[in-house]
Amino acid sequence: KRVLRLRFATLRTNGAIVPSFPIRRPRVPPPGCYTRRRRSATAGKAVRPDPRHPPRDLIDHPHGPNTSHTEAPPTHSTRYDYSPILHRPRLEWPGGARVALWLGPNVECFHIDKALPRVHEPLPDVQSYSLRDYGSRVGVFRMMEVFDRYDMRASVLLNAEVCARHPAIIEEGNKRSWEWLGHGMNNNTRMNAYGAKKERKVIRKVRDLITHFTGKAPKGWLGPGLAETWDTPDYLAAAGFEYLCDWGCDDQPVPMRVEAGRMITVPYQQGINDISLFVHANHTPAEYHRMVCDQFDTLYREGERGGRVMAIPLHPYVTAMPFRIGALDRALDYICSHDGVWKTTAGEIADWYYQHYYRAPDGRVRE
Repeated sequence: KRVLRLRFATLRTNGAIVPSFPIRRPRVPPPGCYTRRRRSATAGKAVRPDPRHPPRDLIDHPHGPNTSHTEAPPTHSTRYDYSPILHRPRLEWPGGARVALWLGPNVECFHIDKALPRVHEPLPDVQSYSLRDYGSRVGVFRMMEVFDRYDMRASVLLNAEVCARHPAIIEEGNKRSWEWLGHGMNNNTRMNAYGAKKERKVIRKVRDLITHFTGKAPKGWLGPGLAETWDTPDYLAAAGFEYLCDWGCDDQPVPMRVEAGRMITVPYQQGINDISLFVHANHTPAEYHRMVCDQFDTLYREGERGGRVMAIPLHPYVTAMPFRIGALDRALDYICSHDGVWKTTAGEIADWYYQHYYRAPDGRVRE
């Protein structure tokens, strides 16, 4: 190729300029490597950080320099204390059961004129809406038949708008002495989408609607999408709720700090939520069956050292599809064939824990 040599570069015939000398690139240290800054009259030497001696401003302000609880949230939850399970007193379930098993179907209401969280489709999103409507029209009643076979009552995570829109579900559930938990008004709107004043109002409205239509005030709560604000547990306790399922931090109930009243967590989200397994991870019904049984086997083995909770979170429009319902049926058949399984509800688990083990945590929510 014909080239024209310049003083510092070579000009090719295609117009590109190529340096005729090596270009020195700045050296970039690998991640995590400490480097010493150049000496300067003002800065002095750079000092290697020592984790044993954090800066004084972080010692004086455990939630960050120059911050307070009103300015920024804490870096760790102050709702409950850290309690490693191997250091706790042995927890005993009724009859010496190893595992307290409860079923948590989410019976939900959706608006066709509102977008679904995490679903980015133009409205009306007929496919997503009609699939969820299948759960209320067909799926939930198919689940009832499976639960009846094993003499199990459900603890329903109930959108309050279901009560008026789908009264047959409430009627059939009451025939079976199902438990009803608060689950927001509908599943289009998360609790953290409201302001503080409206959130309190919504919580009271959910409680009042469920009480009116089912005949019994709800004691438990699961937020739509398991979403909360910083103050949701306080608002729930003030409204008379006594246990919460949003916090998947343990295999046993956990006492929580609230501003007034009392609150505990009841384990719910332990990794086998059918939304996560079928919809997000695209597992097959056979894989779902194996996972639920493996979950039980581990908790049952550990339950010999102290009682465990096993929740099976369900959605009628997911697991109650004709090609999936058999996997749930077979899993329940396997679990219920074991001795030492307390087939119960989330509310009965909470009542037992309050009666025999509950100790209110010391201190305030934000210390």
